[in-house]
Amino acid sequence: MSAPTTATRGPLTIGGLVLDVPVVLAPMAGITNTAFRRLCREFGAGLYVSEMITSRALVERTPESMRLITHHESETPRSIQLYGVDPKTVAEAVTMLVAEDRADHIDLNFGCPVPKVTRKGGGAALPWKSGLFRDIVEGAVKAAGDIPLTIKMRKGIDQDHLTYLEAGRIAEGAGVASIALHARTASEFYSGHADWSAIAKLKETVTTVPVLGNGDIWSADDALRMVDETGCDGVVVGRGCLGRPWLFGDLAAAFRGAPTGLSTATAQPSLGEVAKTFRRHAELLTEFFDSEERGCRDIRKHVAWYFKGYPVGGELRAKLATVESLAHLDDLLATLDWDMPYPGEGAEGPRGRAGTPKQPALPDGWLDSQELAGHDRVTLVDAELDTSGG
Repeated sequence: MSAPTTATRGPLTIGGLVLDVPVVLAPMAGITNTAFRRLCREFGAGLYVSEMITSRALVERTPESMRLITHHESETPRSIQLYGVDPKTVAEAVTMLVAEDRADHIDLNFGCPVPKVTRKGGGAALPWKSGLFRDIVEGAVKAAGDIPLTIKMRKGIDQDHLTYLEAGRIAEGAGVASIALHARTASEFYSGHADWSAIAKLKETVTTVPVLGNGDIWSADDALRMVDETGCDGVVVGRGCLGRPWLFGDLAAAFRGAPTGLSTATAQPSLGEVAKTFRRHAELLTEFFDSEERGCRDIRKHVAWYFKGYPVGGELRAKLATVESLAHLDDLLATLDWDMPYPGEGAEGPRGRAGTPKQPALPDGWLDSQELAGHDRVTLVDAELDTSGG
């Protein structure tokens, strides 16, 4: 664990939103549903963003997309992230969210490195087509009206095709309320170390709206260090909170000036506190899915993250990863030593799949020009047919 530090940061203003602490939960597919957002909010403060939702699926009002944009009454402000590659469709999705009063903040995804997204020109691949990027962002900002419209992006496709500075200038000119940068390229996926110097460069380039940094924030100390080193206005936390929703409590306290790592009662939780939080997560998932069976099935993927570093045997972990009901979960958790103290470094550091650097999957000829070609438009139409909802 790094040495505790003390710092104080003021509120973060994103358009008309004023966040008490400059902390944002990064959208993560299959993770940042209402259940997880509510759990994180119970520990800390900030802005908690939905899973990525496909704009066409939303315009077509597919059942899954409508479920994903539904917030619990306790969620304020309500934040939704959209993915899209067609300016008209993205604008229609934003218009729908605003007209039906479904969001207080809308974010556009230009950072997803997943092959099924970049292969069709979406996510981190899209800003390379600067004209298309401009059209999407300008149309979305106009459709959003008084609702803050922000973007999240990566450095670029690879080191030879960096897009973040130009995209930052375009987005700032289009009137976005803030810009978040994951300081890796699509080709890096989540491997290696995030290039925080890129966040500093973006902050120097974009001067009229907040710039948020994302990448390798595993602790409150990391968040404060990122702000100090880059000058960014706030942080976006993704994989660092997997199985650690209490991180948001530590972040909130740290940004208010408390020593990091010691700032909340749950910053270094006992095994019992972890078990209690895990059980609460399962309960919220059951409510979210309106099904105990689905809620318990979904909590299984969180087992390794929650109990990382704790002396929980392989046999019990395997049973937790096949739990079938809340009663079954209670029986399994009751066998743990709830007084077992925090294990230290074993429970800290990176979590989640990092992947390995590789050439991103892109449409044929995508890198030939930053202008759209005819065959690019065919690919993009195909991308908008994705009605998965996220």
